[in-house]
Amino acid sequence: MSELPPLSAVRVFEAAARHLSFTKAAAELGMTQAAVSYQVKVLEDRLGAPLFLRRPRQVILTEVGQRLAPPVTEAFETIREAFATARTGAQGVLSITTVATFATDWLAQRLGSFQVEHPSLAVRLDLSPRLVDFAREEMDVAIRGGNGQWPGVQAHMLMRINFTPMLSPELAASIGGVKEPADLLKLPIIGKDDPWWGQWLTEAGVSPDGLRDQPYNSMGSQTLEGRAAIAGRGVAILTPAFYKSELETGRLIQPFDLVCTDGKAYWLAYPEARRNAPKIAAFRKWLLEEIGKDVPAIDLNSP
Repeated sequence: MSELPPLSAVRVFEAAARHLSFTKAAAELGMTQAAVSYQVKVLEDRLGAPLFLRRPRQVILTEVGQRLAPPVTEAFETIREAFATARTGAQGVLSITTVATFATDWLAQRLGSFQVEHPSLAVRLDLSPRLVDFAREEMDVAIRGGNGQWPGVQAHMLMRINFTPMLSPELAASIGGVKEPADLLKLPIIGKDDPWWGQWLTEAGVSPDGLRDQPYNSMGSQTLEGRAAIAGRGVAILTPAFYKSELETGRLIQPFDLVCTDGKAYWLAYPEARRNAPKIAAFRKWLLEEIGKDVPAIDLNSP
């Protein structure tokens, strides 16, 4: 069995590879830049191959460094998680980053049951459209839209992102009812520049050119557009899973069965190295069970 290299040198390599900077690695580890350079040289001598290409004001991983960095980073993350788990178990704070639409229209209405099941685990929500970098930010899990293919991340599909027009019954009655898709263009359209509108109308057999005559309005989120539709201000194109209650109580109507998708979905994502962390495992179990209750409405298997 070959002897392990000095762990101090491995730790320095992991930080330098993550930052692609000896200076930032030194600041993180409380060392001088010269000490970082020395520890990297120790590791390179042990391996018999360079790990970084030194360039003015930056360093770049060599092919050997690129192969070594991911498993080393995962190993250190596993060690950190082991100590965190030993210290707190499924306690402390669970940090969730997600987009405002999912948080407001689905998660917030159900999160209370998770906290009842795990009273020792506080929840912190970060609402942001950007993709979190788990290696550099203190976030436990993310709920994001996309294709679920993110390096170093384990992802579980929650629901497909689909959409269809919805409006208040009063607005529909103002033109004697919405009987065919073209009737929608007789009413104010909310967010006419949303690509969903063009796709839905085309699949419904209606030219999207009719959107050009609509006044421009953009509210920036499905949540605000849904509220405007409930208030009778226009027709919004919305995700049915987010408006089950409004459809059941009649505050909104879905005039047509046609529901389209852009091929994307919402995913639960977290670092592969932390998949067994108690608080992440607890949230994953709860979330997938809650999603399962909505499967008939969401249809995870639709194309």
